[in-house]
Amino acid sequence: MPKDYDIARPAGACLRCGRELQAGDEFMAVLAEADDQLLREDYCLSCWDGDGRKGPAGDVLGTWRTRVPRPKEKKRLFVDDDLLVNFFQRLADANSPAKMAFRYVLALVLMRKRLLVYDRTERPDDGTEVWNMHLRGSGQVCSMVDPKMDQDRISEVSQQLGQILEAEV
Repeated sequence: MPKDYDIARPAGACLRCGRELQAGDEFMAVLAEADDQLLREDYCLSCWDGDGRKGPAGDVLGTWRTRVPRPKEKKRLFVDDDLLVNFFQRLADANSPAKMAFRYVLALVLMRKRLLVYDRTERPDDGTEVWNMHLRGSGQVCSMVDPKMDQDRISEVSQQLGQILEAEV
């Protein structure tokens, strides 16, 4: 099955100035959408403007501050729950299969973390299944079309999500 998103791993350098990021350096990571692609962009702190980013135009889904791991340091995700919820919410109006698959995996992650609670499934006349959920604590209602992904596709999208959020450069 072809990949809907081919997301490059971090380049190891600031997208704006090109300075190589060294072990221990802190930097800003950006997940953006441009031309129906998800992009991971990294910026050294001196090139980060604080209110957004100074890179190519695109719809920013989220940003996070992280650092380049030291050699032999265990890989970790540096993304908090609020950022995952934000990604999920920003993709609410997604209608492309790739974005719907990405949102579906985010929903599974959030349900596993008990941040998103499944309420019921509706089956409109068009044959789709719509999951109705709510965010724990806020009660905010969320709906999502089940993209009917098999386990292999879920694993593939999960790996892509991990590559986007992974701090290693």
